[in-house]
Amino acid sequence: MIGDCHTAALVSKQGSIDWLCLPHFDSPACFAALLGTTENGHWSISPAEPIRAIRRRYRDGSLILETEFETESGSATLIDCMILREDMPELLRMVVGTRGQVRMKLELVIRFDYGSVVPWVRRTDSGMSAIAGPDMIRLRSDVELHGENMKTLSEFTVAEGQKISFDLTWYPSHVSEPAAVNVETAIQKTEKWWQEWSNRCTYQGPWRDAVMRSLITLKGLTFLPTGGIVAAPTTSLPELIGGVRNWDYRFCWVRDATLTLQSLIQAGYLDEARDWREWLLRAVAGSPSELNILYGLRGERRLTELELPWLQGYEKSAPVRTGNAAYQQFQLDIFGEVANTLFQAREAGLGPAKHARHEVVLALLEFLETGWERPDEGIWEVRGPRRHFVHSKMMAWVAVDRFVRSAEKGRFTIEIPRWKKLRDAIHEQVCRHGFDASMNSFVQYYGSKHLDASILMMPLVGFLEANDSRVKGTVKAIETHLVRNGFVGRYTQDPAVDGLPHGEGTFLACSFWLADNYELQGRHQEAVRLFEHLLEIRNDVGLLAEEYEPVGKRQLGNFPQAFSHVGLVNTAFNLTSGSGQSSAGPMVAGAS
Repeated sequence: MIGDCHTAALVSKQGSIDWLCLPHFDSPACFAALLGTTENGHWSISPAEPIRAIRRRYRDGSLILETEFETESGSATLIDCMILREDMPELLRMVVGTRGQVRMKLELVIRFDYGSVVPWVRRTDSGMSAIAGPDMIRLRSDVELHGENMKTLSEFTVAEGQKISFDLTWYPSHVSEPAAVNVETAIQKTEKWWQEWSNRCTYQGPWRDAVMRSLITLKGLTFLPTGGIVAAPTTSLPELIGGVRNWDYRFCWVRDATLTLQSLIQAGYLDEARDWREWLLRAVAGSPSELNILYGLRGERRLTELELPWLQGYEKSAPVRTGNAAYQQFQLDIFGEVANTLFQAREAGLGPAKHARHEVVLALLEFLETGWERPDEGIWEVRGPRRHFVHSKMMAWVAVDRFVRSAEKGRFTIEIPRWKKLRDAIHEQVCRHGFDASMNSFVQYYGSKHLDASILMMPLVGFLEANDSRVKGTVKAIETHLVRNGFVGRYTQDPAVDGLPHGEGTFLACSFWLADNYELQGRHQEAVRLFEHLLEIRNDVGLLAEEYEPVGKRQLGNFPQAFSHVGLVNTAFNLTSGSGQSSAGPMVAGAS
């Protein structure tokens, strides 16, 4: 992934940009080959001769990607980055000859509106331009380009020490063309900015490189204008190859807020944490009964789900979707996430929020007084019937608990005995109806025999101690029944519950939660082993998707996934501190 904190592009090992939405994360893609074919838009730069080896790396502390191609005649490095935006998005690519000389080829296919609209293309003095409706793209190039079969092509040779630059800019078709940039200077300036940002990281433990890469990825998924953080920069990357669990993650999940906030605070990024909290408070303003589980980048509430039939899907995993109908779901745990986020922020010393309104707290509590007893769709956004999910009830307890604790600290005034009574009632019901003595485990929903990895959050949010016999029994049951090939599955799969066909990878966040439980139970070596097992499955440049398929040894789901990287950061802090104190808080963006 490369990006500019407004949008992001995905670059293949072969030097092809196969996914890019312009100008923002949630805009229609102009390169959509990732979800279709090369005819749906891509931009490749690679050797025109047989490749002996490909090596990739990020420049230290940055989101600047270098891909080194080695051929018989020489080697060349492709540098890819999106520069810090001053006006319009700028995607820069530079080919640098490092040995001998290498014949290179370029193929550019621009298709606006997710690969469906072929633009008008014309040659210009130093490149080309493409226009269709509201969208305009200008490519400035050091080499001559020509059109053929609705594509823009070029072949050129790069010799040792030679640098060949490309600058692609998007802008609204009704405004004037932005001025050209000096590509080399702009890349240097971008690298300096990223390194200054990275140097603020306070983590000094044994996994610093992995933590730093995850934090840079989270920063790259931040929508700078509002402070929101998208769950992933992609849509419809499948949770099972050929399956239908393909969702749009280019939105901001309330559930992510607390753990994202915690990872940013622990790593020393208080400004980003403050911006994320302010985004959250703006987004959730309104009637508590209408609280969304996810919002658009700017806090939009209606995220209508559509299917794009002209795209065949990643490895033919259809349908491809935009929007996410889960915004209409009722998920009780969101109240716990909001309350915990606000509590964690104040505990970290961020001070009162700019949009803090004490009547919001009172409204949330008054809704929870009866609303906590309602069934819901649960953390995994199931598309089956609503149920009394144990995790949801537990998070309702978290909401009341955090508001009571905040009131006890004098942050606002509520009738504390009344709400303590509610807190105790929720706790008692969860322990009575959510625990199955015959299984010696908490279950997915009241009365079921199903297991659910989200219960691993119980000690992490302070509902019960990690060494409580019921928590230990639940961990044992999950180890026995949900762990496959060393990774934790989300829950006992049952189409009657989730409303979808079976089949998905193991959800990476769940494995991080298990490592956290091991650490809290004093099983440090097991926690480290599991954590390092998770580090091993990152891709060649340290990125994680939402899920992992251990038999096929491949990542699945939208990529890179913010919550997987949040889990990595928080577990690294937990294992490094050795204090037995968890990164308290929920949870994960995701859908069924």
